[in-house]
Amino acid sequence: MTRAAAGARVRRPPAERRAEILRIAMETFAERGFQSASLAEIADRVGLTQAGVLHYFSSKAGLLTGVLDLRDSTDIEELGSERPRGLAFLRHLVETARRNAEREGIVRLYTVLAAESVTVEHPAQTWFRGRYQGLRALVVEALDEAQGAGEVAEDVDTGTAARVIVATMDGLQLQWLLEPGSVDMAEATEVAIVRMIGRDLPPAARR
Repeated sequence: MTRAAAGARVRRPPAERRAEILRIAMETFAERGFQSASLAEIADRVGLTQAGVLHYFSSKAGLLTGVLDLRDSTDIEELGSERPRGLAFLRHLVETARRNAEREGIVRLYTVLAAESVTVEHPAQTWFRGRYQGLRALVVEALDEAQGAGEVAEDVDTGTAARVIVATMDGLQLQWLLEPGSVDMAEATEVAIVRMIGRDLPPAARR
C-alpha cells in the first residue's frame, strides 16, 4: 500500500471505517470461526494496526458483538415495523429461507458461530441462547394466533412445532452450505411446516 493510499484510508470518516471493520470481521469469522480468527488478521485485512481496530471496538469479543448486532439488525429490517400474524408469519419464515439462499456470507457466519457457541465460555453463547428463545417464542405466538383463528388444529403442540421448525431451518442451512445444489431451503422449509401444522400456507405477498 502506498503512503498516499494509507493516508487516504486514515482520513475516512469514523462511521465508514467502523462499518468496514465490521464487514471484514464478518467475513473473517464466517471463514474461520471466532476462535481461529485473530484480531491481528482482521486488522491486517482492514489495513490497520490492532490498536487501530481496538480504537473502534474494545476487544475481539466486542467486535463479535458488533457483528452479531449487525446481523440482527438485518433481520429486524426485513421483518418491518410489525411482524406478520398467524400463518402469515410462517410464510415469512419460508421467504426468509428463500432470501438466505442469496446471502451465503451471512448464513455461513450464523452457522459457524452458532456451532461454536456451545463451547464453554464462548462470548456469543448468551446471544445465541437468547436468539433461539426469542425465535421460538415468535413461532409459538404465530401458531397460537393461527389456532385462535381456526387455521391450525387445537391438538398441534405449538411448543414442539416451534422447536422442530427452527431446527429444520438451521439443519437445511448446514446442508445447503456443504452442498448448495442439493437442497432448496425455501421449498423444504415450507414442506416441513405444512406437514407439521396440517394445512397449506398463504401465498407469498407480491412485491
